[in-house]
Amino acid sequence: MVRKRAPAQQALALAIAAVVALVTSLAFPFISFSARGLERAISLTDAMSTLSTGNYIMLAVVLWMVLLLLPMLYLGMVIVIHTAFLLGRRPPHGMLMLRTLRHIEHWMMADVFLIGVLVSLVKILSLASIGFGVSFWAFCLFVVLMLLISRSVDRDWLWNVMAPEPAPPAHARTGRTAQSQKLVGCPVCSTVNDYYHHKACYCRRCGEKLHMRRRHSVQKTLALLLVSVMLYIPAMTLPIMTVSSLNDTTTQTVIGGVLLLINHGDYPIAAIIFLASVVIPVAKLMALFWLCLKVGRPQPWRPEVRMTLYRITEFIGRWSMIDVFVVALLAALVQLGVLMHVSAEPGIIAFGSVVILTMIAAMSFDPRLIWDAADHPDLENNDISTLSPQPVVAGKAQDTGP
Repeated sequence: MVRKRAPAQQALALAIAAVVALVTSLAFPFISFSARGLERAISLTDAMSTLSTGNYIMLAVVLWMVLLLLPMLYLGMVIVIHTAFLLGRRPPHGMLMLRTLRHIEHWMMADVFLIGVLVSLVKILSLASIGFGVSFWAFCLFVVLMLLISRSVDRDWLWNVMAPEPAPPAHARTGRTAQSQKLVGCPVCSTVNDYYHHKACYCRRCGEKLHMRRRHSVQKTLALLLVSVMLYIPAMTLPIMTVSSLNDTTTQTVIGGVLLLINHGDYPIAAIIFLASVVIPVAKLMALFWLCLKVGRPQPWRPEVRMTLYRITEFIGRWSMIDVFVVALLAALVQLGVLMHVSAEPGIIAFGSVVILTMIAAMSFDPRLIWDAADHPDLENNDISTLSPQPVVAGKAQDTGP
């Protein structure tokens, strides 16, 4: 493994720059909309607060969490941790912060929101003139910086500085599964730990609670998937937004919005919406159902393929939030009274719930069950207690094998 050069300085500089970009994106107009002599400009907080009225308060809370609160929490912890290391000090509650960094990363969706903004602009470009404020460009910079930070934060280095990796238990042997030796890998810091069935077990390095296998993992995943399927029907059939003007009032469903874009010749945007709102949710539901069914049966056929399918499923789920962000932005921006206005409809609640529930379902599924179902012959029984610890990517120990 190649260690990044000056990992603390690089991550700290990027995190401070990202905070400045985010604060700037909140302080100025984000985007403006003008039609027939009337103009409206909104800030980024307006776009996030649109759904906070009426029955959409829970969805608005989700938007605030994934677009503002979690990124700020993430950046704050990155700054505190790396500043402490540069000063030669141990960061306060450092173990807790490092564990939290891993858990919240998947829920930050600034990049998905930016794609939603671009899709929204294409939808209304033929109706009005669009202007970009200072905040829009600051937010674009923020998205780029967040992507760079996710690559620059060296978790293995952070854990080794915080708490050097301990040697594996003396009785650990290669060629045998961890489960058969009552060993379990920490999903956060990758440390190999002894596991005791009769009491709660915690990682001896980072303090994360450990499970040999997540209790009722398949049952919880299937329950979440069934609820998602039931919600997906109203998500596709109920309108997600209403567009009103002097001459007409129309409601749009998810599929209706795709067909409207096709009729206007916006084929690339129609393809993005169809992929994010129809293909990805359905594919994710089918993939997770299939994985849940397969783990209950011995299947020696290529578990690494099913592992890859799980990782893809876990990664793509959040991109379905594009349609939710599109509706939130249009409902905030297009408010010109009787001349033209857009309002959110109940379908968007059902759709947003489907996206969130399928993300939780993917996290509830224990990928180690994939390897349990595979028929692996035992290899030679070698002693690993004398081997020096090898750097591992944080969070891989739990899903790379049994």
